[in-house]
Amino acid sequence: MKKPRVIVIASKNVNKVKEFNEAFKGTDIQIESLKSFDHVPDVDETGQTFEENALLKASAIMSFTKLPVIADDSGLVVKALDGRPGVHSARYAGDHDDDANNAKLLKEMENKTDRDAYFESVLIYLTPEGEKVVAKGRVNGQILRDKRGANNFGYDPLFYVPERQLTLAEMSTHDKNAISHRGRAIRQLISQLQERWEN
Repeated sequence: MKKPRVIVIASKNVNKVKEFNEAFKGTDIQIESLKSFDHVPDVDETGQTFEENALLKASAIMSFTKLPVIADDSGLVVKALDGRPGVHSARYAGDHDDDANNAKLLKEMENKTDRDAYFESVLIYLTPEGEKVVAKGRVNGQILRDKRGANNFGYDPLFYVPERQLTLAEMSTHDKNAISHRGRAIRQLISQLQERWEN
């Protein structure tokens, strides 16, 4: 597998792109986000699983840019809610509205004693030559009854990580990346890619 010069991250999300930039430091690969391209096609995330959605995004953006792409799909899986919000995490209460999503989650969890949950992230690297690498990451935690922390990204203010005794929103970006589902998936993906690029 040939090491690329540029990899496109199939996202316009500044936080997400920042995470990838940090992770690829020192690899001399240029990371581009979808903000670098005009007329990017909308991708319908119709998959039933995180992996299906990541593949839909990767395929569409790779066909559009003609460059190697990393796409991810991730979400929050809550045991007491039969796995919801799951693949619908970003649009749980509307379109990418973090406050509304958190409010809906709190309402649905009001009378639940089992607060266990996990974040899962699936990353897919896809190239125009047809090479595909899949990586997954997970972080376990609990859903709090009130928000905590200032880094208001997604469900982070409600997601408490017992071994750190903090919510994801109370952690620095560096500390969060060290344990987060996406951080774990990114490290797994990079190590798989580096192995293949060296051979």
